Amino acid sequence: MTTELVASVPPTSRGLWGRLPVLKQLRQSVGLQRGMLVAGLVIVAIFVLVAIFAPVIAPYGFAQLRDAQGPFGAQQPPSAAHIMGTTVGGYDVYSRVIWGAQTAVLVIVIAVVFSIFAGIFLGLVSGYIGGWLDRVLVVIGDAVYAFPSLLLAIVLSIVISGGQSSLWGGIFAAALSITVVYIPQYYRVIRAETIRIKAEPYVESAKMLGASTPRIMFRHVLRNATRTLPIIFTLNSSEAILTLAGLGFLGFGIEPTAAAEWGYDLNKALSDVTSGIWWTALFPGLAIVLSVLGITLVGESLNDLADPRLRGRKRVKAKSGTMSLTSVDAALPSDEEILEENR
Repeated sequence: MTTELVASVPPTSRGLWGRLPVLKQLRQSVGLQRGMLVAGLVIVAIFVLVAIFAPVIAPYGFAQLRDAQGPFGAQQPPSAAHIMGTTVGGYDVYSRVIWGAQTAVLVIVIAVVFSIFAGIFLGLVSGYIGGWLDRVLVVIGDAVYAFPSLLLAIVLSIVISGGQSSLWGGIFAAALSITVVYIPQYYRVIRAETIRIKAEPYVESAKMLGASTPRIMFRHVLRNATRTLPIIFTLNSSEAILTLAGLGFLGFGIEPTAAAEWGYDLNKALSDVTSGIWWTALFPGLAIVLSVLGITLVGESLNDLADPRLRGRKRVKAKSGTMSLTSVDAALPSDEEILEENR
């Protein structure tokens, strides 16, 4: 007797929302993979919401040293007035941590967006046109990629900032220094995909029909060459937080009077740790660890789910009950998934 299998996800989720990158992988994930992805999404959502609503959540400004009762005082332990204590400079630790999330999100958005656009454009042009331009861009990309990323970010931060300590000046200096480091990564991925895709039959058919080179590049090749970008985006976002924290820790980040930055606060808390003052270093450090952990969980889960061989067992419902596919069958994409990928 033939049993008709019905997907466990309602048909309504197969629409536009069901095909969105993260939601699609969330629907495909099961077991530990789903738990990791959900945990990562929750942490990232909290991180982004804290950054957006920092002016509402933070009780004080990032550079505020006193209130109506007077100065906060330096290195005050956690109390009702300052739930995470105060720093050696007299800043409220809780407010600095909250405002630091906003700084990190701004730097991530600017750095990753700039590097994506530059890397995609250069990779598309290099891979499709080829020739001497491709060779020159490959040499430049490899040279930048081989250079120590943090050292390159330090040099570029010094050159770009020029000693400025304004809010947007410091943010753009940190973001642009990180951007240059990440462009070669996007460039390599898009170039490799472009070289593969331009040999596909549908690209040759477009050429024979008289389509112009820009139309083929941006309409046919670009759409199919950027499918792995969400994975790279998440992984680079966590690296951007660490690079920003490294710049601040080494003293090349944003000044405390311009914006709150977790790496800078950790640097100023080094002497406190040896004196038994733990709160000035603990909370900024936890903020870095948790934000990087959440983004990394999302990125690694998306990376696993992008490979059908790494997917866990998938369950489907039959009309007469529930059946479990074997791990061999689950490793192969279904016809429905193949159709969704090609839509």
